[in-house]
Amino acid sequence: MGNINLNSETIAMYSKQLRTPSFNRYEDVIRQLDNDKSYEQFLIELLKLESLSRMESSQKRKINAAKFPYLKTIDEMDLSRYDHVSEATFHELASCDFVSKRQNIVMIGNTGRGKTHFSIALGIKACMQGMNVKFYTAANLSNELIEAMEYKRLLKLERQLAKTDLLIIDEASYITFNRHQSELLFKVIADRAEKRSVIVSTNLKFSEWTTLFENETMVVALIDRLTFRSHVLNMNGVSFRSEHSKENDSSN
Repeated sequence: MGNINLNSETIAMYSKQLRTPSFNRYEDVIRQLDNDKSYEQFLIELLKLESLSRMESSQKRKINAAKFPYLKTIDEMDLSRYDHVSEATFHELASCDFVSKRQNIVMIGNTGRGKTHFSIALGIKACMQGMNVKFYTAANLSNELIEAMEYKRLLKLERQLAKTDLLIIDEASYITFNRHQSELLFKVIADRAEKRSVIVSTNLKFSEWTTLFENETMVVALIDRLTFRSHVLNMNGVSFRSEHSKENDSSN
């Protein structure tokens, strides 16, 4: 019994030193293997376990680093309720091939149509595939850029954003950006053109984007960069939230 405990402690010690914590679960692997399996097969199964453990840890770190406001999945969406976007398109985008192809997504639709939900769901899918993702509201991103400029950290932040595989800019419609904010946002998006992917969601059709930015020429250039190699989704329709509220009121 003493040798067994000593062996377990020794394995635990080496697992910690080598940073292979799943090796502590070697007894689970032994129980699952048939008696006729070789030592090589045991080692393969143990390495598989460690690889899976590391992948799951990496996915969790990437999801946490993305700073999603909450977690949502595509399975939670009723894709049949969109009149202008096919279910096949939603599923195609969920493969995240658009990120590897350096394409963008622009979601246009009234409030309560699941734009933020779908943005988050796509972001989580990308994280699960090992990609680096950042989620911002347009207001938060513009404020962070201005703050970084004031504290001489702008170049560092811009480099971080440039390395992000998928940048999600949500709610680009609720505030008007001043000249400095407009220029900084424009640069972030322009620097990503044909290099990295962006998802933008907004309540405004393109012709109304002049209400967001002071410089009309910049708006035209911004739209041009966003829509090149892009998927533009018309997600307008009846608000799911208001519909849900009415259902709750009628049931009371």
